[in-house]
Amino acid sequence: MKFWRSVVFKLWITFLLLVSVVLTILTIMLLEYFDETYKEQTAKSLSATALKISEVLIEQDKEIGLDISKELLDNSVGAFIVFPEKEIYTFSVSNLEDITLSTLQKNKEMTKSISNNESTVTSFDLGKEKEKAQQVAVAASPIGGNSSNGMVYVYQSNNSIDGSKVSTTKFIVLAAVVAIILTTIFAFFLLTRITAPLRSIREAALKLAQGDFDTKIPILSQDEIGELGVAFNEMARRLNFNMNALSQEKEQLNNILSGMADGVITFNKNGSLLITNPPAERFLQHWYYEQGEQVKDKSQIPNQLKELFQLAVTTGDEQIDEITLQGRNWVMIVSPLYNKENIRGAIVVIRDMTEERKLDKLRIDFIANVSHELRTPISMLQGYSEAIVDDIAESAEDKKELARIIYDESLRMGRLVNEFLDLARMEAGHLDLNKESIEVSSFINRVTRKFNALAREKEVEFSVLITGDTDYYEMDPDRMEQVLTNVMDNCIRHTNKGGAVSVRSKSDEYGVFIEIEDTGTGIPEEDLPYVFERFYKADKARTRGNYGTGLGLAIAKDIVEAHHGGISVHSKIGRGTTFFIFLPRNNE
Repeated sequence: MKFWRSVVFKLWITFLLLVSVVLTILTIMLLEYFDETYKEQTAKSLSATALKISEVLIEQDKEIGLDISKELLDNSVGAFIVFPEKEIYTFSVSNLEDITLSTLQKNKEMTKSISNNESTVTSFDLGKEKEKAQQVAVAASPIGGNSSNGMVYVYQSNNSIDGSKVSTTKFIVLAAVVAIILTTIFAFFLLTRITAPLRSIREAALKLAQGDFDTKIPILSQDEIGELGVAFNEMARRLNFNMNALSQEKEQLNNILSGMADGVITFNKNGSLLITNPPAERFLQHWYYEQGEQVKDKSQIPNQLKELFQLAVTTGDEQIDEITLQGRNWVMIVSPLYNKENIRGAIVVIRDMTEERKLDKLRIDFIANVSHELRTPISMLQGYSEAIVDDIAESAEDKKELARIIYDESLRMGRLVNEFLDLARMEAGHLDLNKESIEVSSFINRVTRKFNALAREKEVEFSVLITGDTDYYEMDPDRMEQVLTNVMDNCIRHTNKGGAVSVRSKSDEYGVFIEIEDTGTGIPEEDLPYVFERFYKADKARTRGNYGTGLGLAIAKDIVEAHHGGISVHSKIGRGTTFFIFLPRNNE
């Protein structure tokens, strides 16, 4: 900080101006007082001298009276004694040699005193030029109280006080210089005691502004500055407490927002984005990705959300809408935020409703698929049983054929119901595994041997390759056989004549890896995410007969996951499909 901007400089200048003004006024008043007092004393002295001379001249002989009169006059006082018949005696002084009797007699006061036979005292300027003018005090007294006896004029220069004025002024100026020096010393001493604590408070305030709320000011006095320091320390303590409380609340709020499954976005009244949590950021990232290069400002928001925000701020009511981004469904709930009675912004809760919508769709599809799967066998059971009841089948062979069809359809319905029950139990977490220590290679060879005949019938090359040492694994053999049976049956049935299906297995310290690959028609890319869904069928036209209900792979997924493993699929149209099954070694 520059010195002339400091409190010390301002107070020092104030003290100097105060002292200077006071001493100037005092000097002027003293000089005026000395001037008036001197003139008054001079007038009294001249009047008394003139009166004494007039008395001496009337009482004594002229010569003796003149001698006595000369003795009564000092070196600075001159006189004119005028006797009748214009007999004039002059006693001049060196500093008033130019004064003449006619000059005195021209004065109106003097003329009046002569005519009235009275004593008088007056002052006038001698000389026309102001620079050279001298002020003269004159006392006139008639001899013996009668102007006919003569007049006594006693005069003296008033300028003799100038020396006293100069001396007095020099003394006052010297006193002023001394006073200014002492005032400066005292002011700096006093101001140092004032400004040093103020500087400490300023430095502490700067630290406080930078976030150091542990700053304290030492209290060195009990005056107002000391009280200011106490108040500052108390303010810093309260600020520290409040900032810690705000920090804890902010951290708690951030933890709550970060831990929420729903996205949260807050806006101010102008629509500027203030706070987002991770789910909300994922929602915005989906929108940015969908907009592509059109979005350059990452503070932009979807138009639907912007419209909801404007409606919420304008009407003060909660607004709800749904948007689809990247195949996911998001519900946006916009509520206004109030500052007492005024709306200061809005908060948006963004909920990912994809799973709910998916479950709704699955529920609807489940009802439709179950109805579809049961309708055909029920219709066939009803139709063929009516044929038997109505004796449409006349021969025993026809009746036997109809009964066989009814039996097959009832078996199909039984399998469908059992698969529904198995799937329901698995998804409810009620799947009980009867685990045994099974030798993996023997287990896989036993299961795959069942498909040799089916592969020969379909004219499909079927191979098995097991690598690694003979190892044992804790599993439920019946459930895992169900998994492998479903997968291999799908692969063989969807592989054309002349194709190939291979089963590869290896075992290591991490677990058991099983790959089942075919060279069949493959699965469309858009259907891959739904392979393990209920009622999925690779060929939508295959809805009857031995092609199953579409629940096999869904059940297989639940069984593998019950073993803490995983199942996935890769496929390309015209190149075939590969299923991957992994059973971890450490499945605790």
